[in-house]
Amino acid sequence: MQWVPISAKLSLGPVACAVALVFSTAGDRVAAAKGAAPPNVILCMADDQGWGDVGYNGHPVLKTPTLDAMAAGALRLDRFYAAAPVCSPTRGSVLTGRHPNRFACFSWGHTLRPQEVTVAEALQRAGYATGHFGKWHLGPVRAESPVCPGRSGFDGWVSSPNFYENDPWMSRNGKAVKTQGESSWVTVEAALEFIREAAGRKQPFLAVVWFGSPHSPHVATDEIRALYPGLPAKLQNYYGEITGIDRAVGHLRREIRKLGIARDTLLWYTSDNGAQGPGSTGGLRGRKGSLWEGGIRVPAIIEWPARITSPTVSDVPCGTVDVYPTLLELAGVSVPDQPPLDGVSLMPLIRGEMASRPGGLGFWVYPAKGVPVRSTELLEALAREQAGEAPAEPADLALDAGTIAERYSEAELPGHAAWIDGRYKLHRIPAKSGRVEYSLFDLADDPAETADAIDREPERAGRMKAALEAWQKSVIRSLNGDDYAR
Repeated sequence: MQWVPISAKLSLGPVACAVALVFSTAGDRVAAAKGAAPPNVILCMADDQGWGDVGYNGHPVLKTPTLDAMAAGALRLDRFYAAAPVCSPTRGSVLTGRHPNRFACFSWGHTLRPQEVTVAEALQRAGYATGHFGKWHLGPVRAESPVCPGRSGFDGWVSSPNFYENDPWMSRNGKAVKTQGESSWVTVEAALEFIREAAGRKQPFLAVVWFGSPHSPHVATDEIRALYPGLPAKLQNYYGEITGIDRAVGHLRREIRKLGIARDTLLWYTSDNGAQGPGSTGGLRGRKGSLWEGGIRVPAIIEWPARITSPTVSDVPCGTVDVYPTLLELAGVSVPDQPPLDGVSLMPLIRGEMASRPGGLGFWVYPAKGVPVRSTELLEALAREQAGEAPAEPADLALDAGTIAERYSEAELPGHAAWIDGRYKLHRIPAKSGRVEYSLFDLADDPAETADAIDREPERAGRMKAALEAWQKSVIRSLNGDDYAR
């Protein structure tokens, strides 16, 4: 694959020079500050890996030696949260630093809005090469779509519209291609092709590596299944898919070391939501689809040898919404008139200067149905069209992804919501009767959320209720498009 340097396409000066360029999609300006060359960034995300689905969190069977080694030697985030309990919304939060309800990405299969500023766009215009690899699930992967990876800030991509299994079909910059190999390994190999070319040019890069595993159906390779003899086939396949991710991440780490760039590369690993099927929450309440801890607390590790020089375990609440502001700070990038963010930069945490989170962390499952996205069917149809074997069909290109056709009321806040403030977590659950039920948990003493403390902490509950309601109303204003009128 030939990756065209973004500096050539935009005629940018050196990364260290100050630049200010206009976003064509979002209407914002991005400025890169003067200073030392910024680090490379690799963002890895599993699909449905639960908090307990790693050896380092005590799983008695699962083999994850790479992730265990990273957790033992880098920054391990033990209270890291997906922004949503399902996939597409969480992925949108990574790209924007905003809760996905702000841009109507309510559930799986919903899209970005093209008006949103993505971390790829920001870093791209600061001189980074940007690439996406693996599961997209924020819109079509056809080049014509306004919410494909290429129109969302990525110079190139080898992507699937949703989860995928071994020997997957992928979209390579909009062209359907059939690949061969274990699914996670294929994803990393595509990313490494991009990384090698960027490293050869000595250009900083952002590589977003979103695996399609361990989403169901679980189909591990025979070689990896053999690591789990005597177990039911269901568990061999599930554990095997996670071990497949672990092996692929190990391959990625070895290769960047061979390239001599590991020291100056930030590698961030996490999952998009809690466990499903045979997965483990590590004893936390709830699973994928819920706002209980088991649905949103996920494994997370940040490895950056140049800056994280000793192993650290943190219980500061952090989340996928923090990726965007963290990367903008480390790259020295600013977005004037930045729409409201829900994330905060974790650079102080990386520097060992953050003992608590400034402000709360909000969650909200807005009642909305998911949208089926069948990767193999979509890409096989695209391949037939591109080969001239079938006429082009009117594909769903999400051309209306930026249309705001509905006004949402700030007086109606339907769906389960939650607010985390330090060690405490407040749940707000509207009942069918119209009454709203609240519960409060001290996660430090009660991580499984079994003992409701709301009657013992009325003042704290009152403050958290007010903070949650104010946040939800802010989200509604964003949802209605107020952020884009600046």
